[in-house]
Amino acid sequence: MNNYVIYMVPAMGILGLVVMAVRSAWVSKQDAGEDNMKELAGYIADGAMAFLKAEWKVLSIFVLLTAALLAYSGSIHSVNGKEIHSSWLISIAFIIGAVFSATAGYIGMKIATKANVRTTQAARTSLKQALKVSFTGGTVMGLGVAGLAVLGLGGLFIAFLAIFAGLGANTVKTAIEVLTGFSLGAESIALFARVGGGIYTKAADVGADLVGKVEAGIPEDDVRNPATIADNVGDNVGDVAGMGADLFGSYVATILATMVLGQEIKVTDAFGGMSPILLPMVICGLGIIFSIVGFFFVTIKDEKSNVQNALNIGNWASMILTVVASYFVVMWMLPEGQIALRSTTFTKNGVFGAIVVGTIVGAIMSIVTEYYTAMGKKPVNSIIQQSATGHATNIIGGLSVGMKSTVIPILTLAGGIVASYYCAGLYGVAIAAAGMMATTAMQLAIDAFGPIADNAGGIAEMSQLPPEVRERTDNLDAVGNTTAATGKGFAIASAALTSLALFAAFVGMADIKAIDIYKANVLAGLFVGGMIPFIFSALCIQAVGRAAMDMVNEVRRQFREIPGIMEYKAKPEYDKCVAISTQASIREMMMPGAIALITPVIVGFIFGPEVLGGLLAGVTVSGVLMGIFQSNAGGAWDNAKKSFEKGVEINGEMVFKGSDAHKASVTGDTVGDPFKDTSGPSMNILIKLMSIVSLVIAPYIAGIGQ
Repeated sequence: MNNYVIYMVPAMGILGLVVMAVRSAWVSKQDAGEDNMKELAGYIADGAMAFLKAEWKVLSIFVLLTAALLAYSGSIHSVNGKEIHSSWLISIAFIIGAVFSATAGYIGMKIATKANVRTTQAARTSLKQALKVSFTGGTVMGLGVAGLAVLGLGGLFIAFLAIFAGLGANTVKTAIEVLTGFSLGAESIALFARVGGGIYTKAADVGADLVGKVEAGIPEDDVRNPATIADNVGDNVGDVAGMGADLFGSYVATILATMVLGQEIKVTDAFGGMSPILLPMVICGLGIIFSIVGFFFVTIKDEKSNVQNALNIGNWASMILTVVASYFVVMWMLPEGQIALRSTTFTKNGVFGAIVVGTIVGAIMSIVTEYYTAMGKKPVNSIIQQSATGHATNIIGGLSVGMKSTVIPILTLAGGIVASYYCAGLYGVAIAAAGMMATTAMQLAIDAFGPIADNAGGIAEMSQLPPEVRERTDNLDAVGNTTAATGKGFAIASAALTSLALFAAFVGMADIKAIDIYKANVLAGLFVGGMIPFIFSALCIQAVGRAAMDMVNEVRRQFREIPGIMEYKAKPEYDKCVAISTQASIREMMMPGAIALITPVIVGFIFGPEVLGGLLAGVTVSGVLMGIFQSNAGGAWDNAKKSFEKGVEINGEMVFKGSDAHKASVTGDTVGDPFKDTSGPSMNILIKLMSIVSLVIAPYIAGIGQ
């Protein structure tokens, strides 16, 4: 049994993909509704596919060029007399990581464009059936991401161990160093997918809102709005494909960071001394199995049932089962007695304690995020009240909510870092992140269900279906807004812990004894690192603004030049708006991506690893704060706006959609759109990608600047 544990890892990944295929087939068999519904869904699917093809065309050039550089670096076996354990195969690992990341996004996008119209049709019968279809669509995405990640990491690790078997004592070290290429490929594609998809969706959303809702006074997803198809396409390429690639990268980076630290631990066990390396992969594999179990808990009885509660029960069930199972796995795999990493000793009980800490941190982050972004809660209500006095006070309210929302998450993260380190040193911090990410399949299923429900509502509106259909889809969409926000809170928390683990791995690889902030150049690196999330966010938000201006002008042109649109006599030119978003997102995603990839390389090779360590510290702290602030502010603004659709009480009077207060909330939501869907969620990829790039170049820069 012990000899076969390593083969269990890719086997659990394959199991996840098999269940994914079964669930995908079930969704495809559901009724897609009337011809006009199918036609609208076809427009959305075609637009999403056109974007992905355009994005892949550009990214394929980047992947090939980077792979060539990595192949060259892998052929260098010593720098300044220091041996480097690498191989040209790192380029192959990079390409596979990039392809798997793109595939994860594609799987999510493909199922989302099938599930959206089927959810609309299901909503004509009951809320229960609509939830079943939309959530099952989300589970396909979750299992696709988790299954591909575990299969890719486990399969490649087995392959590299076999390839480098002749290196003796350096076999495992070389295999893991080459495996870093897989993570680099995954995170690189994730960044471009997240930023590009975020620019796409928000350019369309802002354009549709400002001209459609505010100027023309027509509903959000009205078929007469030329930008509405692009808006719905954006939900799929940004919130689904982008999120899929994002969490795929997070998942892989977390496991890899733990493996890198694990290979520094010398133990005598039943697994050839590899139990600390194999443990994170096994735990994440178990997380897939228990996520599948958790899926069955997500159901409701009738129209009055609480959808959020159903999702929470499924989430908690998968987390608790994974934690319980991980206890037995840790006790079985790790040896008795003291385990040492660098200057810290710990026991297997400490390792399990760190896993519990990671799970608790993830849960608290989700709960806090839900509080700050959910309808009916105090923060969102405060923004609603401030909308009564105009657009400016709404903006002030949203910004303050976003800033306040950083306090508890940061204290939680700080406590989690200290507690997990106390349990099992740096390995404890890494395994805590792995414990948090273990149920990614469930987390992503909950996250992906939101955009599917949002699209379903859009199709219902455009198809002019009865009001009760839209009420059901709006119910799901409002919950989806909250789950999307909690998903982003979860992602940034995992990114913070993962980045710390990657940072620790980088210090070991670069052979740094200490990072001294009293040194002027290290302090300078710290400040520059703190600045990068700001310029990165600025470029993302600016890109959305520029693309939205083009979208607004195009929608105005069509309203002006195509007679009969407002009377339903003429069909808008949807393809023109889709093209604007596609071109803008491909063009604008390059600069933010270049900053993340090139900055560590320049700083590392010119100033050395210590200054690069200062840069990474600055990026991590600033990026985590910016990510939490922007995501929560945007989520709160969005649900404040949605609250007006049901009616809100302001100063003892009921206020509804179309009022001045509602118009102020639309402005707030428009400002929040790039916050929550473009720059905010990109922060977690930024800090991880820069850490992984630093980890890859670490052996080559050791000794520079010292």
